[in-house]
Amino acid sequence: MENTNWVLQFLGRLHPLLVHFPIGLLVVALLLEILTIGGKRKGLREGINWMIYIGAGFAVFSALFGWFLKTQEAYTGDLVDNHQYTGIATAVLAIVTAIILKNSFKKTIVNLKAYRFMLFATVVLLTIAGHLGANLTHGEDYLTSVFPGSKEGYSNKESGALLSELKGADSLSELQKDKLNLEVRGLFAHKCYQCHSENKQKGELVLETKRGVFKGGKSGLAVVPGKPEESEIYKRIILPANDKKVMPTKGKLLTTDEIALVKLWIKEGAHWSDKAVKVFPEATLALVKPELPKVEDISHPIDKLIAIYFDENNLDWQEVIDDRAFIRRAYMDAVGLLPEPSVVKNFINDNNPNKREALVDTLLNDNQNYTQHWLSFWNDLLRNDYYSVGGKKQITHWLYNSLMKNKSYDQIVTELVNPIKGSEGFIKGVKWRGVVNASQRTEMQAAQNIGQSLMGVNVKCASCHNSFISNLTLDQAYGFATIFSDSILELNRCDKPIGKMAKANFLYPELGSVEGETVKDRLLKLSEVMVQRDNGRLYRTIANRFWDRLMGRGIVEPLDEMDNAPWDAEVLDWLSVDFIDSGSDLKHLIRRIMTSKVYQLPMVNYKKAEDLKTKYVFKGPVTRRLSAEQFSDAVSQIIAPLYPQAAFNPNGDDIKAIRIWHLEEELGRVVLPEPGKRYFRKSFNVSKETIKKGEVLISVDNSYVLYLNGKKILQNKNWKVVDKVDVTSYLKAGKNSIAIIGENGGTIANPAGILFALKLDYENGKSILLKSDKSWVSSRDLPEGDWVAVAYDDSSWKKVRNYSTGNFKNWGQLLDFTFKPHTEKFARASLVKQHSFMKALGRPSREIVTTSREDQATLLQALELTNGEFFNGILEEGAQSWLKKYGDDSDTIVIDLYNKALNREPSNEEKTMILNILGEHPKQEQLQDVFWSVLMSPEFQFIN
Repeated sequence: MENTNWVLQFLGRLHPLLVHFPIGLLVVALLLEILTIGGKRKGLREGINWMIYIGAGFAVFSALFGWFLKTQEAYTGDLVDNHQYTGIATAVLAIVTAIILKNSFKKTIVNLKAYRFMLFATVVLLTIAGHLGANLTHGEDYLTSVFPGSKEGYSNKESGALLSELKGADSLSELQKDKLNLEVRGLFAHKCYQCHSENKQKGELVLETKRGVFKGGKSGLAVVPGKPEESEIYKRIILPANDKKVMPTKGKLLTTDEIALVKLWIKEGAHWSDKAVKVFPEATLALVKPELPKVEDISHPIDKLIAIYFDENNLDWQEVIDDRAFIRRAYMDAVGLLPEPSVVKNFINDNNPNKREALVDTLLNDNQNYTQHWLSFWNDLLRNDYYSVGGKKQITHWLYNSLMKNKSYDQIVTELVNPIKGSEGFIKGVKWRGVVNASQRTEMQAAQNIGQSLMGVNVKCASCHNSFISNLTLDQAYGFATIFSDSILELNRCDKPIGKMAKANFLYPELGSVEGETVKDRLLKLSEVMVQRDNGRLYRTIANRFWDRLMGRGIVEPLDEMDNAPWDAEVLDWLSVDFIDSGSDLKHLIRRIMTSKVYQLPMVNYKKAEDLKTKYVFKGPVTRRLSAEQFSDAVSQIIAPLYPQAAFNPNGDDIKAIRIWHLEEELGRVVLPEPGKRYFRKSFNVSKETIKKGEVLISVDNSYVLYLNGKKILQNKNWKVVDKVDVTSYLKAGKNSIAIIGENGGTIANPAGILFALKLDYENGKSILLKSDKSWVSSRDLPEGDWVAVAYDDSSWKKVRNYSTGNFKNWGQLLDFTFKPHTEKFARASLVKQHSFMKALGRPSREIVTTSREDQATLLQALELTNGEFFNGILEEGAQSWLKKYGDDSDTIVIDLYNKALNREPSNEEKTMILNILGEHPKQEQLQDVFWSVLMSPEFQFIN
């Protein structure tokens, strides 16, 4: 038996060598197989076949020898099991792939589809098995630990400092024993969990829990309190590096100070602290408002603090930007629009020394444009979009009204966490179809969303296991999720129940209890706990997000990891406390930043990524690209409206008209409308009372001809335009009729629709509203006789179909479809549902919380802006409009374009160059090219 064991042990240790053969052979075979698709490179076939056969054989041997290694070396744990299962599955798939391949060539007609699919599946599974194996040998954070921003919270300097402190003590206090235990456990986490955790229990030893530490492993008791020399863990860590039993292995031997700490801990009785081990740095919760330094000639609080920072970093103040650059920057940041040329001119000529502060106040008091601009920020942050999916509701109305009223941040957070009508969608997670893992249940989504968006902490990692990037534990994540659950939650580690039930608790229990009998009770308590002044985490997080939005880079980065060190803690804390003192007024926070000299400094372009991330030194605002919404709105202001309709129109009428079209059927099935004309009618009665006014609103996709009481009233071929016409003189007492010829354009079947409203105002004050609804009737073919007449019998016509709901909800709300007077010239991009153009420019889908957008240009953006059909269509529409307005006046075209787009006059060189392009008689194509060149310039694309 002894010989068998050492043989199997030897064979098991060959596993790491053997696994590289199937990895190399099968992966290369897949790459070469891709090259043969379509009958190409037939000469590769024999080589590929041999790679598959040999790779499958080695996969089997690798799985077998891996099993030997597990059984002979006492590897246990979930990670080991998962690696084993995926390895065996890989071997099975590889054999099946080889069999299918061999059988394919036995047939008369060779069909390699099944084999190629199986080969692809094998390589995917092989990749997963390899990744799990790498986690076993190198640690579960082997890949992520090298990412920028990854935190290495443990340092042997801390061990040395603590050892010096404790050596001089005659006896250790309870607090010192706690510190000693937590330091030793932190040491275990960084040096020992790789082999001795819940996931990988080598030698049956677990050093991740108190029970595991004192239980010991196969070799005996790891810790014997008071007796280091009898403790297996101490005996192992003092062995020489070349001893096969030394711990830890893999070149991570403990330092002299670390060994001394472990010995001292065991000698002092191996005290185990009830506190959670803090492996990673963690920001303090409490906020203390720093005292402002006395700095001559500087009055703004932020500037006083930055002046000290500049001195410490040997930096000089730069001259602030000029008025033209400031007004453009302020407009873009506060309301997301370009300033009109006349406004720029007046601002530059204004001699008021406080005009910049006055401008910021004016912009922030423009409630509508402020709200419609900042709505995008909050939609990203709160995972809100203009649709409801999987039980999750949108919160648009509540959010819009909250911003319009400038609710305090405390009130916003309270209403998000303890919902009122309209805000419940934030914590109501998506109900996924089918089987879903435990970390995606709706209660856990609520915890994750609040943690990330409001507290700047990653709860997702701890939803599956103790976090690898923060001090959050599985217990804490489930305790937080339980607040939102109407039943007791059982903890699941890596989606496996562990038999432990969660107890409702906030992530930071020192702030107060959130226990309650019902979900409603707990949510009330949570909302009260979160907005108390002691929760500095909440206020630092929002202050940091606003600083990032206005300055291009957060004081803490990444924005969702608020335990990271800020580049200046005093600036962040002062800003946060000042925000609280203002009554958590969001506009006050914006004003504080925008009125500082720091905000008015020239933009800084950090050319190297590490200079902006890991080696960052603040020198001023960071150069920023226009967001998808800012770019869209600017183009709408200058060239032509990009989006004729909004998904949410806060200023519209509540007309509730629907898009209707003829009900199309084929072989008993309802189908999309084919291109062509359809005919519609609606009869209605007008009372004998005197009509004061009758007014019609109409839009038809794609075009229409409108008749009222047999008379042609109006026609239009542009569905984006809402026609508004007074029809008082066409109406009569008694029966009236509306008749419409609607035409659906295109070359294939597609949705079409009539949107119609008729408002009748009588002298007695009474009003009647007639709208497009399912009471209308329609005909596919041109009716015989005078079908537009009032007396025409349409009883045989079909009822129309509603195209405004479900999968056919292709239209938003046209801004002009209102009887109210309004000033909006185009739909703000923030109010428009996700559009392919904005998606290309970086607007997220909002299926997850998005706290920052990628600022780098992408290939997709370049293609959309150069060859995109949508953008070129807007430029074409704009060129036609400008030529209609300016005619052959190329000189005025150039001046107005520069003033509108860049807020300045063109230089002589620029003017001459563009006039040469346009010529004396500018053509549409030439003007399109000029538009494009200005819009693509860095001066337009970036906030300067």
